[in-house]
Amino acid sequence: MELENYDKFPQDIPLIIEDEIFLYPFMIAPLFLNSDDNISAVEHAIEENKLVIVAVSKQGKEGKREDDSFYDVGVVGNIMRKVSLPDGKIKVLFQGLSKGRINQFDQEQPVLCNVDILENKPFEEESVKSVISVLVEQVKKLSRLNSKFPADLIKTIEENDDATRIADLISSVLKVKKDDAYKLFAQTDIEQRLLDIIEVIKKEIESFKIQKEITQKVNSKIEKTHKDYFLKEQIKAINKELGTDNKKDEEIKAYKKRLKQLKPHMPKDGYKETKKQVDKLSRMHQDSPDASLLQTYIEQVLDIPFGEYSDEKISVNNVEKQLNKDHYSLIKPKERILEYFAVKQLLEQRNIEDLKSKGTVLCFVGPPGVGKTSLANSISKALQRPLVRVALGGMEDVNELRGHRRTYVGAMPGRLVKGLVDAKKMNPVMVLDEIDKLGANHRGDPTAVMLEVLDPEQNNEFRDLYLNFAIDLSQIIFVSTANDIRRIPPALKDRMEFIEISSYTPNEKYHIAKDYLIPQELVKHGLNKSEISLSKPTIEMIIAKYTREAGVRNLRRVFSKLFRKAAKKLLTDDKLEKVSISTKNLKTYLDNPIFEIDPADKKNSIGIANGLAWTAVGGDVLKSEAIKLKGKGMLSVTGNLGDVMKESSRISYSVVKVLIDKGALEINQDIIPKSFKEKDEDTKLDSSEVYKRYDIHLHIPEGATPKDGPSAGITMALTIASILSEREIKSDIAMTGELTLSGKVLPIGGLKEKLIAAFKAKMTKALIPRKNFERDLEDIPEEVKKAMELKPVDVIEDVLKEALV
Repeated sequence: MELENYDKFPQDIPLIIEDEIFLYPFMIAPLFLNSDDNISAVEHAIEENKLVIVAVSKQGKEGKREDDSFYDVGVVGNIMRKVSLPDGKIKVLFQGLSKGRINQFDQEQPVLCNVDILENKPFEEESVKSVISVLVEQVKKLSRLNSKFPADLIKTIEENDDATRIADLISSVLKVKKDDAYKLFAQTDIEQRLLDIIEVIKKEIESFKIQKEITQKVNSKIEKTHKDYFLKEQIKAINKELGTDNKKDEEIKAYKKRLKQLKPHMPKDGYKETKKQVDKLSRMHQDSPDASLLQTYIEQVLDIPFGEYSDEKISVNNVEKQLNKDHYSLIKPKERILEYFAVKQLLEQRNIEDLKSKGTVLCFVGPPGVGKTSLANSISKALQRPLVRVALGGMEDVNELRGHRRTYVGAMPGRLVKGLVDAKKMNPVMVLDEIDKLGANHRGDPTAVMLEVLDPEQNNEFRDLYLNFAIDLSQIIFVSTANDIRRIPPALKDRMEFIEISSYTPNEKYHIAKDYLIPQELVKHGLNKSEISLSKPTIEMIIAKYTREAGVRNLRRVFSKLFRKAAKKLLTDDKLEKVSISTKNLKTYLDNPIFEIDPADKKNSIGIANGLAWTAVGGDVLKSEAIKLKGKGMLSVTGNLGDVMKESSRISYSVVKVLIDKGALEINQDIIPKSFKEKDEDTKLDSSEVYKRYDIHLHIPEGATPKDGPSAGITMALTIASILSEREIKSDIAMTGELTLSGKVLPIGGLKEKLIAAFKAKMTKALIPRKNFERDLEDIPEEVKKAMELKPVDVIEDVLKEALV
């Protein structure tokens, strides 16, 4: 179908904009169209029996239909067939007839545009033939290099004598940018067009030659061709040809620069080791498996803050202010901390370098939640040094502290070095949390590493296995925490000074809640002080009945729960301006009381004694009960007791038997059954018949709770003595003490917590070992000492005298 069958040009015809390729007049090609304007153009052409022009959108303006969004030269042709597709697209078969130039395009009518046919300029045939022969030679060269170049194209060119057709055929197979393709497409000087095509082919030939050389270079370096490796090498070779392969050199240069800056502050062997590794990396191929490991090592070393120290001078006054601001009570711990920093400040002022970095390591010991870690936080704030926390609980692998050797996969520095990197200073405050929970197994004993870390004579040359050189830890202020001092190995104990932080009394907890916890929790929950009403009796009830701990961590959680509910109330009730929480409505916020120490019984009883126990969450009143049954003098013990406590019960029974035999514990003859007596009822029987003819069952209540320790010895002895003699035990008296087989009372631990529990249970008297009375009484809170009579006892007879009615 020729152009003569249609109206003469110029004329207005529909415009189709193609995003990808230029079409040529000799082509019959399928077009997939989805834009509304393109579909409208096709429909208009079919309805009006018109030709269409297919133009190409410019780079970056695909999908637009504006004046400058497409090239002004395209292919004029007709729509041979149209097929609708399911996804809203249409497929048309387009036949190109001639090139056309768009003279005018109206954005108000984007479907149509004014088009004229693009005519070539006249040319000299001989000159053009010469150029075509050169072009054919270049095409042959390109086809030999590029296997994807159409083989039959050369034959088609040689058989054709139409210069325009030859130029179109070659242009259609060249892969060039849109702008270059447009210049070749729109050129009307046929001779110049052919020369431009020759230039493009020459560049492509040159490109293929370089690519071939690069491929040969790559193939000579690899033994076996692996796809991923081949591609990396090819990219590298290309970058090298272009002069862009300098990233690795820049990294090595940066490492050397940083290392030079750190040299004055690094240990000599550290500088030597790191420089050696940097030089090794510079000689190594960047895709070598060892290269990434070396690079990681170098970066880890260079991240250590050598020479970086907090400049703030140690000030005892600042430490004291911060401790008082953050913590209530804790008089003795605060005093010892201030003494520690007073020594450091004096050494610093007098510039005694040898001793500045040496000194005792403080270890805060106490139950959970009493403020051990927060004391370290306060020290960090007062000294204006970063705080690093190293959690040691459950750590069994020695390499966690000392680092892994670099021969292992995934090797990293130890936690101490990581702590310095995180702190960005060489003199942070480092908290070694839960040092009593370090474990040992086949991977080593972390305790041995801690011996070196905490020894001032050794820690200035601590060797991390990953770094492979010694690093100075002597400027770090180490503070450790522990719950149970007995679990710390003796050698490690020797490195530390222990500061015991005992349970808080109810009065101390009240002040902590009032001055610290409640204000902090109000801020966290977005509440104002005026919006919450909490009376003193309410706070005391919360402390007494809703928490049972040595510290105040759970107490904080209770206030958090209260304020969450209060915040919800204020939001849901617009008229409510203040939430009042009192002892009367406390149950609506916190349900029923969870914990409650039973108060002392009002009535004296036989076979029930009040013992005092230490637990991980503070003290408790532990009752001891006994009954006697007809039998043969056997003792049975229940209540989930440990081995030590079972032994104490047997000792207690033997001691009571001795007391009965000696007559120190009188047995009423009336309590011996008549069947045990001789025929003559007036005859006085041996008191030992009581423990020979009765079995004793001793029970410590709360059988689900494991109990162990020797300090219940006098309590169990008193219980057995009471049940055998049928004498009542005073209900308002509590006691604690270890009992020996000879009847002596030995000192015990945890006295403060135990007496606080007795105080909470409203006991009026407490029996304690004399040694505890002499050495530990000053640690007991004044309110406890005023409320109870503390009576020292030396032997079991003293206990019986004070406790039995």
